[in-house]
Amino acid sequence: MRILVVGASGLVGQHVVARLRLRGHVATTVARTAREGVDHALDATTATPADLRPLLAGHDGVVFAAGVDDREVPRGPAYPAFHRGNVAPVAALFAAARAEGATRGVVLGSYFTHFHREHPEWRLAARHPYIRSRVAQARVAREAAGFPVAVLELPFVFGRAGDRVPTWSTPLARWARSRAPLAAPPGGTAATSARRVGEVAVEALEAASGADLPVAEENLTWREMIARVASATGGHRRVRALHPAALRAALVLSGVAYAVSGREPGLAPRHLPDLLLRELFVGTGARGALDAAIHDTFNP
Repeated sequence: MRILVVGASGLVGQHVVARLRLRGHVATTVARTAREGVDHALDATTATPADLRPLLAGHDGVVFAAGVDDREVPRGPAYPAFHRGNVAPVAALFAAARAEGATRGVVLGSYFTHFHREHPEWRLAARHPYIRSRVAQARVAREAAGFPVAVLELPFVFGRAGDRVPTWSTPLARWARSRAPLAAPPGGTAATSARRVGEVAVEALEAASGADLPVAEENLTWREMIARVASATGGHRRVRALHPAALRAALVLSGVAYAVSGREPGLAPRHLPDLLLRELFVGTGARGALDAAIHDTFNP
């Protein structure tokens, strides 16, 4: 197959490209800025279908591995910014792919859409602009495409691709290496590796899957995750328990600070404890499956 990968220079995008080529497919790479290994420099957030069609000519499918994540804090209201980053680009990309005769696609999304689907009573899309954008992203991609589009629902992703690591890993490593106390609240998260995301993305393309695909290799409590990170950065310090009330108070204060500055997070601080204090686990996981990816994340 010939596959166009948008966001190909990112951590996960690079693993998708590598896996495609390992499986004998041709990958055309697109990224916001020109760098080694990028075939076309293009800002997907402003590209029109007319801009994209020449790039898609002759391709069997497309992968969208770009967009903005939940750490973005735009000026309020937040949803238009998340729509511009996550929804509008897939509408243009998959409309162009359909016009050029593509037959399959993949969107790299968020595991919050999995929980939105499994637990409608949590009202995630109504409460959190970022999650609303990911729900809309999946719907709009499929509507624009008219062919099977698999949505990979990604949790925390560990791993490395050259100089690329998860953006959240740098402050976490700094904290783990510092002398500040390590503490974690109840709850936890599913996690996976960039390598595994690449594998699942290519499997979905080869099968022309149109499924929602949660991708998880391990389920970690926050305490386990911080302890594993601390160990990977060279320390073995104790991780203390953080009382839920302390987390709630900190998030209330952060919400006030954002409101005063005129900014709005993609995950609403007043509702965020309802997520962070849950065990956002997917499947059963396999203990130790992420050891290598965690080590690679924090050790060049």
